[in-house]
Amino acid sequence: MNLALGAPVTLALLIGNGFFVAAEFALVAARRPRLERAAARGGRAAAAAVAGIDELSLTLAGAQLGITMCSLGLGLVSEPVFAKTLTPPIHAAGLPDGAAHAVAFVLALALVTFLHMVVGEMAPKSWAITAPERSAMILGLPFRAFATVVRPLLAALNSTTNLLLRMIRIEPADAREVSRTPEQLRSIAQDSRRLGLIEESELSLLTAALDAPRTPLAGLVVPVSRIVSVPAAATPQEVIDTAARTGHLRIMLRDAGSEPLMVHVRDAYLARARGSGTPAREMAHPVPTVPIGTPVGEAVALLKGRHSHLGLAVAPDGRVTGLINLDDLLTTLLAVR
Repeated sequence: MNLALGAPVTLALLIGNGFFVAAEFALVAARRPRLERAAARGGRAAAAAVAGIDELSLTLAGAQLGITMCSLGLGLVSEPVFAKTLTPPIHAAGLPDGAAHAVAFVLALALVTFLHMVVGEMAPKSWAITAPERSAMILGLPFRAFATVVRPLLAALNSTTNLLLRMIRIEPADAREVSRTPEQLRSIAQDSRRLGLIEESELSLLTAALDAPRTPLAGLVVPVSRIVSVPAAATPQEVIDTAARTGHLRIMLRDAGSEPLMVHVRDAYLARARGSGTPAREMAHPVPTVPIGTPVGEAVALLKGRHSHLGLAVAPDGRVTGLINLDDLLTTLLAVR
């Protein structure tokens, strides 16, 4: 292969490598709630990105497969082409043919390695980390198409990996045994006490911990009058000032429309550092609503499922009764009594 054909092939392989690197970092770093909101508005690219995050193990395997293919291509195609191109002028400079080929090979290897690291790795990685949600939406559809095409191969690779892990007595994360139910754990605790394996106080502690998920949510709701909030049009500095005054990292928005929203002070600091006057509404995350009669355990699962730290407790008539905080719910679940 000559340089006229090898150079475009090298460029294509570098772009391909950069695509897979950027897709990998974008899907890992992207904030799922923002992508879900975009997907809910009908964004196909955002929906593809969310689907990639849902199958993160498969996604990472696909990215690694693509990176490996492109890297092998650079080694098989680009290095020989550049070495072949550089050998004649180096030989003409007075070096013997064997020495000229060796020097040309080293220079070609250094050039391809430099291009691979800068163009194919570092630049796309930095771009993806700088704007992960936008990167994920730009790359989501083509990467999802690639993962769909090679899915059988990825499934085979994952199965082989899981088999190797089991051979060294490590259970793959996605193949762990299903957790026991609270009733089963309560029975185990009672049997342990009957056999004298645990003390009465330890049985009481375990029973209380198992009962905690069924604790009513009502007692953990922050009243509406005590909810810390800022206007939806608040500037990053106003958000930061409110957080400093109240000690809250997550702040609700007022007048945000029909969908409850909250803003994290971290995003306000990032906006201020960029010199941006982005209003709080554009930095906000959706806040799920939770019926006031929901048990604590179900409320925790709901908030975790929505990737939200806050929730609004609502009465049966739809009226907002207050705010719930994931930290408070988890403290109730894990409290030592």
